Amino acid sequence: MDAQLKKGLLEVCVLAFLQRGDSYGYEMVKHISPLLPISESTLYPILKRLEASQSVQTYTKSHQGRTRKYYQITAQGNTRINEFLTTDWPQLTMIHRFIKGGV
Repeated sequence: MDAQLKKGLLEVCVLAFLQRGDSYGYEMVKHISPLLPISESTLYPILKRLEASQSVQTYTKSHQGRTRKYYQITAQGNTRINEFLTTDWPQLTMIHRFIKGGV
């Protein structure tokens, strides 16, 4: 898959996963990678961009004596998912039809 297309889809997949509940990096990789291959080294820059755009926020929590950084979707992140579903996805569908030879 094209790297730029994958990057955009990964951002939305991360946000969609976080809609199901707060999570940490390893858990996100484990659940998203069957859909789109992703490693932790790919995920963390995405999370940093999402945090910078205020689509996610973070907090830390102790787990078995270690501190984990958890990510939580914000209202801005939910808006991004809605924009993808109402604007980006229909456009991708039209492009798919065009590539296949349709109108």
